[in-house]
Amino acid sequence: MYKENISGKIAFISGASAGIGEATAKMLASNGVHLIISARRIDRLQKLKEELEKEYKVKVLALEIDFANIENIKSAIGSLDKEWQNIDILINNAGLALGKDLYENNTIEDSLQMIRVNCEGLIVLTKLLLPYLLNNKNAHIVNLSSVAADEGYSGGAIYCSTKAFVDMFGDALRIELIDKPIKVTNIKPGAVNTEFSTVRFRGDREKADKVYDGFEPLYAEDIADNIEYVLTRKKHIQISTITILAENQATATMIHRSIK
Repeated sequence: MYKENISGKIAFISGASAGIGEATAKMLASNGVHLIISARRIDRLQKLKEELEKEYKVKVLALEIDFANIENIKSAIGSLDKEWQNIDILINNAGLALGKDLYENNTIEDSLQMIRVNCEGLIVLTKLLLPYLLNNKNAHIVNLSSVAADEGYSGGAIYCSTKAFVDMFGDALRIELIDKPIKVTNIKPGAVNTEFSTVRFRGDREKADKVYDGFEPLYAEDIADNIEYVLTRKKHIQISTITILAENQATATMIHRSIK
């Protein structure tokens, strides 16, 4: 299968300390891509940085960023040295869900935190990095959306709304950049077994694990594999959207589970 060579490019990944972001960092490093990895947990980023530099001989810059804090994002991007400004790839991965209760029972702060990270953080980061991306001849923005963008469900009023925002933002941006050398892709995963559910349920691992009972879910590496596919197509090919479901998943909420 044809693969465009992306070795030597620079990619910025938000939310790279775990899950899909971490898996994507490993995939890109294995392709010879230099990385700016960012998240709140700088200790995890430093460990990942050391691992990738040693195994793949790529350059890695770790940035501590809270994507709920606009000023923090601005400060971090403003600190980039010139050598790190030549960004070719942006992976907008940072995002979270908090709780799965009915909207009327959600706290206002939880709702706003999801909007801050999933929406505001994404558009601020993209705005700040877009000039660097447009300086390159073959740039790419990949937004991590969700099947939740297509289907509202009980307990997901705010989360589903934020992912619909990500989806529409990516689609509109693709139209605005139609005459520019930059591609925009929305990746919409289904049920992926990562820390996402643990965060959603406030660290309750038992409750998080039940989300995946009775079927084999997707894993972070599966999503990274699809991101690799998107990034390595021939220059004239732009993939607008990929929806990725587990084998026994038909929609965001329709999953066939075997009875043990």
